[in-house]
Amino acid sequence: MDSWIFWLILAAVLGAAEIVTLTAALGLLGVAALLTVGVAAIGLPVGIQIATFILASGAGLVLLRPVARRHLTQPPVHRFGISAIVGKPAYVTSEITGLDGRVRIGGEEWSARAYDETLVIPAGATVDVIEIEGATAVVYPRE
Repeated sequence: MDSWIFWLILAAVLGAAEIVTLTAALGLLGVAALLTVGVAAIGLPVGIQIATFILASGAGLVLLRPVARRHLTQPPVHRFGISAIVGKPAYVTSEITGLDGRVRIGGEEWSARAYDETLVIPAGATVDVIEIEGATAVVYPRE
């Protein structure tokens, strides 16, 4: 078997492994194997092929992998608008029942209701916002 076929098979295996793992390392090794296919195809000796693979792998892992990792990692999700209010604490300004009440959430006053219609939460209590329905905060009392 010609050596370029070996390098081509190795490149394919590394490429498939990269697709499964998404590490950005195996793909760079696959690219190094593809470069080595070119070196082997022009008939250079095995020692030069191995040196090409090692140098290309090292350069890819040292120079390109950090860049690829930065692009693969996603920034944390920043919630804004109404979804940012869910999970925040609120101060009860007017007694809350299952039907109505008032809370202060981050400096804004909201209409509120308890998640359970049988609950009564007194003014001055601290609650957690579990949902926003229209302009009404559905709250749960803290224990």
